[in-house]
Amino acid sequence: MTPPDASHNRWSDLDRPPLNATALRRGLLRPDALWTSLEVVESTGSTNTDLAERARAGAAAEGTVLVAEEQTAGRGRLERSWTAPPRSGLFFSVYLEPGDILVERWGWVPLLAGVAAATGLAKSAGVDMSLKWPNDLLVSVEGEERKTGGILGEFAGDGIVVGLGINVSLRAEELPAPTAGSLALAGAVSTDRETLLRAVLRSLEHWYGAWKAADGDAAASGLQAAYAAGCATLDRRVRAELPGGASLVGEAVAIDGDGRLVLSTEDGLQQPVSAGDIVHLRGAAGGLT
Repeated sequence: MTPPDASHNRWSDLDRPPLNATALRRGLLRPDALWTSLEVVESTGSTNTDLAERARAGAAAEGTVLVAEEQTAGRGRLERSWTAPPRSGLFFSVYLEPGDILVERWGWVPLLAGVAAATGLAKSAGVDMSLKWPNDLLVSVEGEERKTGGILGEFAGDGIVVGLGINVSLRAEELPAPTAGSLALAGAVSTDRETLLRAVLRSLEHWYGAWKAADGDAAASGLQAAYAAGCATLDRRVRAELPGGASLVGEAVAIDGDGRLVLSTEDGLQQPVSAGDIVHLRGAAGGLT
């Protein structure tokens, strides 16, 4: 008899057990909670794509959480691909409806998710986390700054879908790039994905609730200060590679009220950047605990 293909066996890597959806629902879905449904699928192209399609069809309520054990066509910012071995990380999307909050303030939601993920993971994994503007999650691996996660937001239906991809147990030989890292390689005290996912979702519920209670005012809710405190990009010389091919070099001096990165250029101007790819040129990383 031919043995089954281990790649199709959900228990083929015993260091990476599958998520227990029932236990996750029991811990997160409460009558007074933000989270209204949680589904775990074995594999999909992209949880963001799937959830956005549901939202546009009116088939997703606020607080819907979609988790995949594996993403085969995961997307990062600027249409970059995001791939990782099955069950080696957290790959999930949530659907939020900010409602009456001014749409121009909705741009804070992905940054809010970054603060929530960094604070939740710092507490549950015991790893110092920082944020690279706008939405990369950084850890330190052997003294080097490495990307261990990313966040992507997109408007859909009456709200916004926010997707998170976080490398949890990736080994050095599995990293997709020399600049990548994982919680395990950063010395995490726990790589239990259920514990980590609950911590991130509870932190996201807290920060989203505070932001909504302040009518989307990032300063009044404490979100702007929290992001700045944990942002590794601030106080560093950076290059902003802007849409269209232009670039801008300067010192990152602030996160403004609209969530933009403010650069102080050599000609003395304060230039806000709302979109682009940021390259850290020098300086030490910040921390978020």
